[in-house]
Amino acid sequence: MRAALWLIALFAVAVASALLAGGNNSTVTVFWSPYRVDLSMNLVLLLLVVLFTVLHFALRALSALFELPHQARRWRLQQKERAMHAMLLDGLTQLMSGRYVRSAKSAEQVLRLEVLLAQTRTADDVAPRHVQQLRVLSHLMAAESAQALRDREARETHLQAVLDEAQGSTSEAVLEVVEAAQLSAARWSLSDRDAPAALRWLDGLRQGTARRTLALRMRLKASRIEHKFEEALDTARLLSKHGAFTGAAAHSLLRELAIASLNNAHDSAQLQRAWDGLERQERDLPEVVLHAADRMMRLSGDANLVMPWLTPLWNRMVQQPDSCTPDMRLRVTHMLARALVLLPVDAEWLASIERARQTYPRWVELSYLAGMVCWHHALWGKAQQMLEQAAPQLSVPEMQRQAWRTLALLAEHKEETTRAQMCWKRAAEVTLV
Repeated sequence: MRAALWLIALFAVAVASALLAGGNNSTVTVFWSPYRVDLSMNLVLLLLVVLFTVLHFALRALSALFELPHQARRWRLQQKERAMHAMLLDGLTQLMSGRYVRSAKSAEQVLRLEVLLAQTRTADDVAPRHVQQLRVLSHLMAAESAQALRDREARETHLQAVLDEAQGSTSEAVLEVVEAAQLSAARWSLSDRDAPAALRWLDGLRQGTARRTLALRMRLKASRIEHKFEEALDTARLLSKHGAFTGAAAHSLLRELAIASLNNAHDSAQLQRAWDGLERQERDLPEVVLHAADRMMRLSGDANLVMPWLTPLWNRMVQQPDSCTPDMRLRVTHMLARALVLLPVDAEWLASIERARQTYPRWVELSYLAGMVCWHHALWGKAQQMLEQAAPQLSVPEMQRQAWRTLALLAEHKEETTRAQMCWKRAAEVTLV
């Protein structure tokens, strides 16, 4: 359609020109004493057009002639700039392929070309748009290669050059490279086992960069090295929300860090604050609950403080038997036995344990727990029956030893010396295992 319109317009111009030229009888007379020249108007117009065209192309030819030196200069500058890009790409390739010496040489070559380019360029030449970014990337590439080659002096020199470029720079691309250098510096500090330096580098990042997965992973590692488990736990929570770990890995990591933060407490008040600082899902982990209860029992010996932690775990174990493994059930019952024998007599707990034992008769640990609570309630016969049933089958040495010791005390209470000696012997044998 467009070609047809152009063809129609061309015919219209041709027709208009023919009509004008065919019906134009005007003449132009040029007097040049003693001569007189008569020319038709059409010829004069044609000569004017030809003269204008010749002058136009002559001026363009002169302009191109005078522009040749400038074009040659721009061509040389472009060649140097292209060489810089080529050397940078080559250096990145060498760095990723593990050829660190060649990568460092390529980075140094880029820097030399950049200096030569700056010296060759005049005030009239337009500076390349990405020259500063190329320079910063070259320094960072050289620093990475020096780190791989264990040349710390060269690494620090190039790193400082990158940081110096950031002073007064407003280019977002340059700032991104500088942040990449800070992340690399934090990674180098971690490889040197210098966690405080790594944390300082990470603290210097912008807020958005500091919340990236890479930065959070390094902060987590540095915090664990420095035994700052509360900070490490907060970082692990962020990483878990970002999907940085699988479900099983996140569960294991949060459990480990929660237990480590509890271990930092040196008295019952600190332990209570550490427990309150945990999130709900962390306080529901059986391993964390049991560790917190054991830690509190060791620090204060006050069973009243641990029962609010153990009660939900007990209810969940009884109501949802698949939520706890057999080993976990053993630990729960052992901790409950330790706590309940230190508390006043509580008939509700005894009834709850008896109901659970009747519901799950094959759980030997419930017989042990029932026997210990009955002994605490002075129900000697019931306690002896339960403990005699559980003691030979318990797989935890400490629980088995405690069961035999309690049976020995019951036998001594009944003045059954032979039986008491046998129970003490069995307890000693468990101790020796």
